[in-house]
Amino acid sequence: MFVSESLNINEQGHLTIGGLDTTALAAEFGTPVIVYDWDGVRRNCRRFTESIDRYYGGNGRVLYASKAFCCLASCRLAHEENMGLDVVSGGEIYTALAAGFPADRLYFHGNNKSEQELAYALDAGVGAIVCDNPEELARISRIATETGKTARLFLRIKPGIDAHTHDFIRTGQIDSKFGFALETGEAMKQVKKTLASPGVELVGLHCHIGSQIFDTKPFVEAASVMMGFIADIRDETGYVVPQLDLGGGFGIRYTEKDDPIPLDRYMEPVSDEVRRVAKERSVPVPFILLEPGRSIVGAEAVTLYTVGSVKEIPGVRTYVGIDGGMGDNPRYILYQAGYTVLNAAKAGEPADDVVTVAGKCCESGDLIQENAPIRRVEAGDVLAVLSTGAYCYSMASNYNRIPRPAVVKVEGGQASVIIRRETPEQLIENDV
Repeated sequence: MFVSESLNINEQGHLTIGGLDTTALAAEFGTPVIVYDWDGVRRNCRRFTESIDRYYGGNGRVLYASKAFCCLASCRLAHEENMGLDVVSGGEIYTALAAGFPADRLYFHGNNKSEQELAYALDAGVGAIVCDNPEELARISRIATETGKTARLFLRIKPGIDAHTHDFIRTGQIDSKFGFALETGEAMKQVKKTLASPGVELVGLHCHIGSQIFDTKPFVEAASVMMGFIADIRDETGYVVPQLDLGGGFGIRYTEKDDPIPLDRYMEPVSDEVRRVAKERSVPVPFILLEPGRSIVGAEAVTLYTVGSVKEIPGVRTYVGIDGGMGDNPRYILYQAGYTVLNAAKAGEPADDVVTVAGKCCESGDLIQENAPIRRVEAGDVLAVLSTGAYCYSMASNYNRIPRPAVVKVEGGQASVIIRRETPEQLIENDV
């Protein structure tokens, strides 16, 4: 029934996360609130690190993709689990460093990094910068030369793989704002330019084909293309690229329609293909990096709301009004993301209603889910939206000047706040 092993139903028929009653958590911390099973998040970290050790013989590293959910607590957890961090802004770098995360395990991504962000990254000593475009290469080279530093670079490559996912989260094809294209010769040109640029060292290649992918074939194809490109670089320049970042994009379960495959079924065929091409083209197997974000945190959290109204329009639909919405979860309004929605106090009872979950923002499109089957709810009930651990709080806004929710972790049977609920006073801190 459930999207994650972090969830269950107790003797009272209430939804639990990490063994704690969600209705009690809503009463203790208020709503809306995002609740993580921190033990479940840690379990997923270990599944990835153990898997990359097994299939690449210890010659690899897992990078937690911070964009999925970034805060001091998530950075500390990644550090504790000996992972790296994929960061995409100066703010994410700052958060990681404030959490005590080692700078040399930070990998700085982004398609339009500012001058200030690049200088900050170089000064902090990040492990690598993932270069996205020719202008950025020139900018990094200049800053590194002026400051007497050497910038360790990955080049982001578009491998031309169709990941069969939503257009907004598909990134590996030629028509993408990210990276250098293989088909046009642009990628090889930039490799040669990087090798000739002062102040920089080419240490790796990077690709990312998309998100929420349930098929192994696109990952295998991407690995084949990227390994072939490493061999082509060696043949044309004599340089052997030592590291390969294969990105992430492993799918999770949001609804019963989603059918993610076990992690090993992603890792094994991809590692087999890496070794096959390496042997065929006589190049060393590179140090492999992976960037799971969503698949570590996504299904291990729920968002709890209080129902404020139930508005039935006969013959049309029933709106269930909640005390949150697109401000804490814009994924439905962005790309019609599917979710499982439960009446937290009657989670074990069969659905007997179909509703549209509507947020409180002054926006007709402020919806969390349409046509959602649910056990009938009334005003005052706690509504739980499952699998909200990724790209919800990290994409949250203050639209309508609504404070962002609190975030709570459940660890070892105890609940604690890891991000405080915003206050109205904080909303005007930067006003002048």
